[in-house]
Amino acid sequence: MSRTQDVVEDVQRLILDGGLRPGDRLPAEKELASELGVSRGSLREGVRALVVLGILEARHGNGTYVTDLDPATLLAPVAFLADLPGDHAPLHAVRATLETEAAGLAAMHLTDGHVARARAALDDMSRALVAPRAEPARLAAADLAFHRAVADASGNPVLAALLDVLAGEGPRRRVWDEMYDLAGDRTFEEHDAILAAITARDPDRARLRMAMHMVGVEDLLATSSTDGPLPRRRNLVEATPAR
Repeated sequence: MSRTQDVVEDVQRLILDGGLRPGDRLPAEKELASELGVSRGSLREGVRALVVLGILEARHGNGTYVTDLDPATLLAPVAFLADLPGDHAPLHAVRATLETEAAGLAAMHLTDGHVARARAALDDMSRALVAPRAEPARLAAADLAFHRAVADASGNPVLAALLDVLAGEGPRRRVWDEMYDLAGDRTFEEHDAILAAITARDPDRARLRMAMHMVGVEDLLATSSTDGPLPRRRNLVEATPAR
């Protein structure tokens, strides 16, 4: 196991030092094993581990290559942490900090495309809230689409990738399954206020609106975990036209 770890660290070091670059093909197995001073078996195990980590890509019949080292791919294993059962308060605190900063950056870097995506997510949530039958999955998808649009508008792909793994489809769907009865209209209103601040290109107000939203989410999660199912509340969006 230690030799496998050596291979992982040595290949990572080659990438960090510029000996291997994104898209480069690894040397032949015999050559690389000799260069790293390991057996070919240990090299294979190390390469397999690096493939799982998203650092290398094995192409059948064409060798092994360094990936493009995209942040979303490299951070994907962190999603396992968000899926673990237990107290998610520490993760939520990290997410709240990142979401707040993403909103501020979005107010400075957004494009018409980002605005269109965020408004489309608001429209989807509005329609889901007035539907005859509640659809938590649809609400979760609209919620995720809105936050992804804001994160992408920040202009920081690492920040966007971190937020996606901390609150991606799985964790968000579980939250909406538990609290859609109470959270729907409130979330719509808060998203609308966040987008208004972002489109006004007011970073401070955008951060404030997002921070308030994340505190509200934290309160709802705490209520859900301590009091059981949340009561049904009148849908305020019924009187709010889709934008």
